[in-house]
Amino acid sequence: MGCPDLLTSPGNRETGSETATHRQVKVRPGFVLRLVYPEGKMNSKEEKWSESCSSPVFVHNPHLEGMKDDILYHFGLGTGTHDLPAMFGDVKFVCVGGSPWRMKSFTEYIAAELSIEDPKSEYPNICAGTDRYAMYKVGPVLSVSHGMGIPSIAIMLHELIKLLHHACCTDVTIVRIGTSGGIGLEPGTVVVTKQSMDATFLPKFEQVILGRTVVRNTDLDPSLAEELLQCSKELNQFETVIGNTMCTLDFYEGQARLDGAFCSYTEKDKQDYLNKASEAGVCNIEMESSVFAAMCKLSGLRAAVVCVTLLDRLKGDQLSNSPEVLHSYQQRPQILVGNYIKKQLKKKSSS
Repeated sequence: MGCPDLLTSPGNRETGSETATHRQVKVRPGFVLRLVYPEGKMNSKEEKWSESCSSPVFVHNPHLEGMKDDILYHFGLGTGTHDLPAMFGDVKFVCVGGSPWRMKSFTEYIAAELSIEDPKSEYPNICAGTDRYAMYKVGPVLSVSHGMGIPSIAIMLHELIKLLHHACCTDVTIVRIGTSGGIGLEPGTVVVTKQSMDATFLPKFEQVILGRTVVRNTDLDPSLAEELLQCSKELNQFETVIGNTMCTLDFYEGQARLDGAFCSYTEKDKQDYLNKASEAGVCNIEMESSVFAAMCKLSGLRAAVVCVTLLDRLKGDQLSNSPEVLHSYQQRPQILVGNYIKKQLKKKSSS
């Protein structure tokens, strides 16, 4: 399907065809890459790619090897219908966020920042064949919407990771940009996530697979977080902190709100819970970071979560600021991540 299949594993059993050619490549500490080529299928281009790649996008699924075509249903794309390496092979940065509008806005913003395309031009939605997600591309930057909540972003990430794999992308950095509720922070503060925690303040993501609960790590790249924090200091436009993010399954009761259709606890219960979260290092609350961190870590993607706080949850549950103020807050993650991408591309071009 364009690229050699990548099956890896720290700690996972690897399987492959008995008639395949295998090549192991050490790509980073703790990761061993096995390139699996059907007998006689390794060509000079793939040989060169296997020698030069430093950080490919991993898939942990031996069943993909035997598939003639891989249909990325929710994107309206596929290996048999689209030339994914030609369309996406140059991608180095992926930014994902909840709403299609926000991700199109980010595409227009980054195009202007990088001065690589007319920011006033119309960018087509690559996923126009489906109404599930929206995807835009400008230069080496891919922008994708993921909807709201863990199930929606998990579906998107499965297909995004496979897309990057099929397109033979390497050295990809992915950032989730979004909004959140803060805990003890001024509205408008940007939080770069250190760890994603569940609603019991544990840094883990639980997935039920075949009736069994599988626990996955939710650590994010610490050096990337520090680089983003440094970018914010250089911008000097808004407050940015590194802290833990609590990822919940719900916007209302799961986040201890008092304004949902149902509520069985008191204001004191809410305050006690949020104060315990703060003591655990939680700076903000949202609904996607845990599965994002877990899946990016499994696939070898360098990842970060950058969310602005729209309110301090210790002081209330509803958004009372004007639409203009909230819009200005929502632009802050875009500004920070856009500046980071611009800085990284400038550094690569000068090296």
